[in-house]
Amino acid sequence: MALLREVVVVDAVRSPIGKSGVSGMEKGGQLCQASAQDLLANTMRGLLDRVRAKSPKFDEHDIEEVIVGCLSQFGEQGANIARFASLLAGIPKEACACTVTQYCNAGLKAINMGAQTIQVGNGDVIIAAGVELMSHYGIWSDVTVAGKAGYPVRFSPRIAEIGMDLSQGLCAEMISEDEGHTREQLDQFGLWSMQKAARAQRNGWFDNIVPFNFSWDGKEYAAITDEVIRDGALDNPEGYFAKLKQLPTPFKPDGRVTPGNSSQIVDGAAAVLLMSAEKAEALGLEPLCVIRAMAVAGGDPVPMLLAPIPAVRKALARCGKTMDDMDVIEPNEAFATPCLAFANAFGYAYDDPRVNPTGGAIALGHPIGASGCLYFGEMARHLKRSGGKWGVQMICGGGGIGIATVVEAL
Repeated sequence: MALLREVVVVDAVRSPIGKSGVSGMEKGGQLCQASAQDLLANTMRGLLDRVRAKSPKFDEHDIEEVIVGCLSQFGEQGANIARFASLLAGIPKEACACTVTQYCNAGLKAINMGAQTIQVGNGDVIIAAGVELMSHYGIWSDVTVAGKAGYPVRFSPRIAEIGMDLSQGLCAEMISEDEGHTREQLDQFGLWSMQKAARAQRNGWFDNIVPFNFSWDGKEYAAITDEVIRDGALDNPEGYFAKLKQLPTPFKPDGRVTPGNSSQIVDGAAAVLLMSAEKAEALGLEPLCVIRAMAVAGGDPVPMLLAPIPAVRKALARCGKTMDDMDVIEPNEAFATPCLAFANAFGYAYDDPRVNPTGGAIALGHPIGASGCLYFGEMARHLKRSGGKWGVQMICGGGGIGIATVVEAL
């Protein structure tokens, strides 16, 4: 049997992050009037231009496929957004394209699918990307449209019992109760994430943002940097923490989960370029890292947020590593609650400096389909920047699904 080929990460970029207008477009941020197709196309074009600048020999006709994560696949995010955004980005028409959904796992699933394609020799160059304009299509939109039309929508009995709209937040509350988390611990984790993101921005670590200029209704817009960074968390931590402690608990009257220890609802896109190690070497490109192991796992659909634990265990075992070997630990911050549960499960402190060193979704937001690519890129780039060797990314997803990927910096 032929050996699997090594898959390297050549580069990773993302769009600026915008505040969502899901509560009303007049309250929305810098991307709420944009098209998800244009945002994704601009991000992928930025990725390819960066790689071309590093290696003029890079030929975009070598791209085998574009794989895009996206949760709510209708409206302009429907009709296989991967294909139309690829063409809008100027990617040669010969490159195939597909759109995948696996809830919050979608972006990392796109990366893993691309890596597997290269591993078995079915291509040398893959773009893995993700997008979500949550201003236009909030979570569960693809389900609620069926319900409003009168078509039957089925859930597991426990999810149906607690309610579709509140299920993830209530599940986070359940986990906190089972794990014995305090409200103060969750708020401290949230503050910590915000501080790391603010510090990363000031240090210039978000230099992979692709600016996005667009027009709508006769007006011109320019998105250059993130508008979700909370500088007050870094400049006045005591005062900001006091504000976090006053936030309501929308999922349970006497609960612990608040907007300050949950992910922000945002708009954004991200893209990663994968190559076979041989192709990257031939082009003279210095990779960020190599993908060493991947895994998925299912778990209890209620509380639904803990499936990354078995996924990580499988991924680490597949490359002969333990959590102690990891220099970056990148759990998706859908809520602080599962992040603390992951720490308990693997025996590291929840405030371990290896955890999300540039901030996570509490600080930067969770554009569902894009998050896997966005935070994968943050992990890979920080490993390279800091001289670290190993990193693991883990993401929970609705319905009780988990995914994990282990990388080694080069």
